[in-house]
Amino acid sequence: MSSRKAIKPIFLLLVISILIRAFLAGWIELGTDEAYYWTFAKYPDWSHFDHPGMVGWMIQLFSLNLMFDSEFFLRLTSIVCMTLGTWIMYCIGKELKDETTGLCAALFYTASIYAFVITGIFILPDAPLNLFWLLAFWMFIRFLRRQSNWSLLLAGLSIGLAILSKYTGIFLWAGFLLYILIFDRKHLKNPFLYLSLLITAACCFPIVFWNLQNDFISFRFHGDRVSLFGKPNFTSFFTELSGEFFYNNPMNFAIGILAVIAAFRKKIPIDKQIQRLTLLTALPMIALFLLFSLNRNTLPHWSAPAFVLLIPLMACWTTSFSQRRRGIILSVSMTFLVLTLTAGVLEIKTGFVSLDQNTEATQIGRNDITLDLYGWEQACNKFSTLRDQAIADGEMTEEAGIIGNNWFPTASIDYYIARPLGMKVKGYGHLEKIHKYQWINEIEGGFNKGEDYWYIADSHYYIDPDEAYAYTNFKEICLADTIPIKRNGKTVRNLFVYECKSLVYGPLTLEQVLENNKEKRESYKHKRPWKNY
Repeated sequence: MSSRKAIKPIFLLLVISILIRAFLAGWIELGTDEAYYWTFAKYPDWSHFDHPGMVGWMIQLFSLNLMFDSEFFLRLTSIVCMTLGTWIMYCIGKELKDETTGLCAALFYTASIYAFVITGIFILPDAPLNLFWLLAFWMFIRFLRRQSNWSLLLAGLSIGLAILSKYTGIFLWAGFLLYILIFDRKHLKNPFLYLSLLITAACCFPIVFWNLQNDFISFRFHGDRVSLFGKPNFTSFFTELSGEFFYNNPMNFAIGILAVIAAFRKKIPIDKQIQRLTLLTALPMIALFLLFSLNRNTLPHWSAPAFVLLIPLMACWTTSFSQRRRGIILSVSMTFLVLTLTAGVLEIKTGFVSLDQNTEATQIGRNDITLDLYGWEQACNKFSTLRDQAIADGEMTEEAGIIGNNWFPTASIDYYIARPLGMKVKGYGHLEKIHKYQWINEIEGGFNKGEDYWYIADSHYYIDPDEAYAYTNFKEICLADTIPIKRNGKTVRNLFVYECKSLVYGPLTLEQVLENNKEKRESYKHKRPWKNY
């Protein structure tokens, strides 16, 4: 395929992809994680407890600093990043072989659930990560093929931006340096290599600066989440493996494994240095997270960027097939994406499969993961009426904010209920549960004696306020009402709205409140080094 002939299909692919993702981005409510990352833009900082600051900065950029804060504008970052990522994937395939290879790579990439949905619709740190990840890898390829020092410097900048998106961006340098040390040590004499590393290090300044101010709490938190030692947990291992199989698209996953085998057998007609770089970057990262999953619960999208690097190999290998065979593979891959996306959206909007069978009021919806993306606008309308009545009756003041003991679903309550009603939201619990809300508390004035708060317990994650606040004191906690969330005429979750009246302690920090009741606090302590933060 000539460059001129390739422009039309790649342009058509990008346009269709943009239209579908833009529609879904504006139609589906934010997930709990997405609402949480909205707080990164609302309360910007050099870095944050669980992730660097890029996702928040990108939300600020594309929403004009939250001037437009609807779901579409919050997710616009993902729409743009995935579109640019698709184009870069096309350029990588074209760089390695030809235009047909580039188009195949773009199609495989688009068919990936991770690329199209997780980084292309949802606003998560993976959205900017994946863009800068692909850009850096493309620059490494250009450097190796063309000996372009400018490409090497751009790779260093891109990796720095990737790390500012998510710490896993460092794996790109690990793979490239491993390749150099094993196969291409002449580059160790190139001063631009060290300048590129310096550029990456400079980009990481915000992360280091924030952690210096906060006792390196982010690094200690993530260090506790992964481990190579401990009692084997094969359930989490198979969950990780099956998640990778699904997130990357089963057809892509199968072709990826076969392409790796073909690369080891020297059956892929591209530069061996590129094959070595790809395998040394992707495979160790995939293997490492599989090892982590043997001892800790992991999430499949953590290792998904490594699998993305295998897509150019897949494209180079499949272009050696007949056009009919290649067409079947790509059609099956795309069909899986379309069917999965359709089924997922229908389930979110209608609940036609009935994923949850719980009937107990405090347990309804607990096993239905789609409810993270449904029902919050209903909740706002019903809570607003309840709140107005409580204020009119003198039961609660207009200044009363909302408290939550966990960042989820507190972030969704913050975005969908507190934001439109102009209410403050604070996290009242342990740091490992409330995450960024520990810092939001300080910005919003902390906790003061005599304050009243609303507490909303979601049956999807139900925690009774007496259990949540056994280590603190309000003079009175009472159930104000229960808000049923309906989907397709059926109650799919309940929101239990509590009035928490007259905080006993104050003005104190949360840690001081916990210290005032050591006996109860001890029952909530865990043996983790960052717990004493």
